[in-house]
Amino acid sequence: MTRSATAIRHLAFEDLVSFETVLVENGFQVRYIDAGINDFDHLDPAEDDVAIILGGPIGACDDRLYPALKAAAYIEERLLHGRAKMGICLGAQLMARSVDARVYRASEGEIGFLPVNLTAHGSESCLASLRGAPVLHWHGDTFDLPTGAVKLASTRVCENQAFSYGDNAIAFQFHPEIGAAGFERWLVGHAFEPDAARLDVNELR
Repeated sequence: MTRSATAIRHLAFEDLVSFETVLVENGFQVRYIDAGINDFDHLDPAEDDVAIILGGPIGACDDRLYPALKAAAYIEERLLHGRAKMGICLGAQLMARSVDARVYRASEGEIGFLPVNLTAHGSESCLASLRGAPVLHWHGDTFDLPTGAVKLASTRVCENQAFSYGDNAIAFQFHPEIGAAGFERWLVGHAFEPDAARLDVNELR
């Protein structure tokens, strides 16, 4: 039986990358909903087996500037229906916001590859294989840990890098989905950020 996975995408090249391969190999039919292009109104929050809310360069609370930022309400409905969901970067911030946690500017941006520090719960979770491994960070905002959530990982700059919420929700501030093939699109699409941070693109590559 085919299962369904919907990915809410805020930027064309910030897609599921390596996660899409894993989903398809495990019998999921994947579809993308592009914020600002596709209509959210027809989305049934109880329908899909899993929903993944992806990243983007806007703030999770910027509804006034970006009316297409509608994923928070969708996440709230998924939570009410107990349906599986995953948030990545902006998606994690939207998930935190959807359960009334504060989302705000971090003390400094994080761009580049560095490991996350796993908590005791994180070491026993699906993040266990990331222990000591560099993962991609590309964000300037962060969030407080939602009430009732379990912290899974942190870094020096952002105390809350990953959390689980109940039995069917997980959020990553960093980007575990990125692969070598997708990264070149990031370097082109986000070219201004490494330049502003005085980072060497070849070193990132």
